[in-house]
Amino acid sequence: MSTAAAPPTLRRQRRSFVGLWFVSPFLVVFAFVLITPVAYSIYLSVFRDRLVGGRSFVGLDNYAQLFADPKFWDGLGRVALFLAVQVPIMLALALVAALAIDSGRLRGSSFFRIAVFLPYAVPGVVAVLMWGFMYGDQFGLAANLNDLIGSEVVQPLTPQWILIAVGNIVTWEFVGYNMLIFYSALRAIPVDLYEAAAIDGAGSWRVVLSIKLPALRQAIVIATIFSIIGSFQLFNEPNILRTLIPSVISTYFTPNMYAYNLSFAGQQYAYAATLAIVMGVVTAVIAYVVQLRGSREADLR
Repeated sequence: MSTAAAPPTLRRQRRSFVGLWFVSPFLVVFAFVLITPVAYSIYLSVFRDRLVGGRSFVGLDNYAQLFADPKFWDGLGRVALFLAVQVPIMLALALVAALAIDSGRLRGSSFFRIAVFLPYAVPGVVAVLMWGFMYGDQFGLAANLNDLIGSEVVQPLTPQWILIAVGNIVTWEFVGYNMLIFYSALRAIPVDLYEAAAIDGAGSWRVVLSIKLPALRQAIVIATIFSIIGSFQLFNEPNILRTLIPSVISTYFTPNMYAYNLSFAGQQYAYAATLAIVMGVVTAVIAYVVQLRGSREADLR
C-alpha cells in the first residue's frame, strides 16, 4: 500500500527550511557582528549620560547637538577634502600601473607588480611610523633635505602640509591594492577583442581607450566605493602621527578620531554612538550614489 505524495506546497516549505538551515550559521554571525552593534548604537544615540541621575532618554537631542558641533564639521570637511583630492590621485596611479603591467612592454613586470603591491602588505602602524620618521624636520629625511637646501622648505608635519602628508602615506599603502583590482579586470578581457583590434589596425592608445578602459568601468566603481569608505574611516594614520605632533593633529582631526576620543577619553559613549551612526549613513549614501551612477553609465553604454 503506497502512501500519498506530499502536496507541492508542503514540499516547497520543506525545501525552504532546508535552505534556511544551511545559511543559519551566516545569519547568526551576521546578526552578532552587524545588526546587534548597529541596533545598540542607535539605542545609545537617543540617551545621554549625566553626572547626576545616570543615563536618561533625550530623543534626538544628541543629533541636534552633533549637527551644531563645529568640531564634527571641521573633521568632516577635512575628510571630504581628503576624499576629493587623494582618492582620484591614488586611483589614477593604480590605473597607470595596471595598464603598464598589462601592456606586455614593461620589463620585469612581475617584479614591478610585487614592488607596487608590497606596501599594502606592510602593517599600517609600521608604515605610519616609518613615514613619520622620514617626515621629521629635526631628525628625518625632511631634515636632511632642509640641510642640503639650506632652508626650511620641506616641513610635512606642519598644519599647512599635514593633510598632504597623511594622503601620501595612504596613497603609498593602497595604490598596490587598487592596482591589483584593475589588473585582475584587465586579465579577464577576452583575447578575441585584442585580435579584432589588431586586424582593424588599432594602435596601443586606441586599444586602451576603446577596450581596456570600458572593461575597467565596474572595477573602477568598486575601487572608488572602497576608497570612499576608507576615506571616511580615516583613523590610523593621523592618530599615530598625533603622538609625534599633538599640537598639529587635534583629537577631532577626523570624525573617527573624534568618536574614539569621545568614547575612550571623554566617556561620552552616547554622543560617540550618535557620531558613528551619522557617519555610517553619510558613507552609505555617498557609496550608493557612486554605485548607482556607475551602474547607469554601464547600462547606457
